[in-house]
Amino acid sequence: MDFYQVIKTRRSVRSYKKKEIPQDVLERVLDAARIAPSGSNRQPWKFIVVRDEQRIKKLAQLCHNQSFIAQAPVVIAGCGRNIHYNRGGWMGDYSVIVDVAIAFDHLTLAARAEGLGTCWIGSFDNEEIKKYLGIPEDYNVVALTPLGYPESDKVFCETIDRLPLEEIIFYEAWGKK
Repeated sequence: MDFYQVIKTRRSVRSYKKKEIPQDVLERVLDAARIAPSGSNRQPWKFIVVRDEQRIKKLAQLCHNQSFIAQAPVVIAGCGRNIHYNRGGWMGDYSVIVDVAIAFDHLTLAARAEGLGTCWIGSFDNEEIKKYLGIPEDYNVVALTPLGYPESDKVFCETIDRLPLEEIIFYEAWGKK
């Protein structure tokens, strides 16, 4: 699939088929996250792949009862460890969130290229999920996503709900068109 088509048609999917994801497909998607760039190549991430249906249902509850999550055959938790290495001035401790987010974005785009749907989940109980998944104290959950084949292929369409370039781009300095 063309890279720009992947970007244009990646959507937040909230309805999944009860269809298993082949291991080779799952590994390609996970490998896309693995090869993502990170500041100073720190790679401060770990990814937890959850396939057990009952565990997925519990994760949906811990994501403030977003029940659609439980429809997916897989849920992935992207976790990051803050190594307290301030490479970016004011970014400081936030850089771990940026690094994990870059890897997670690679994952969601690779999933789309494989015909899989995702939905970036940012609303969840970090402490409870850490306990439930046995995540060490020095790591935090940055994002979760259900992963599966969408109930309908029509979900993969281009969005029309984005600001035009001329409303978001300046050249050389703020306010210069």
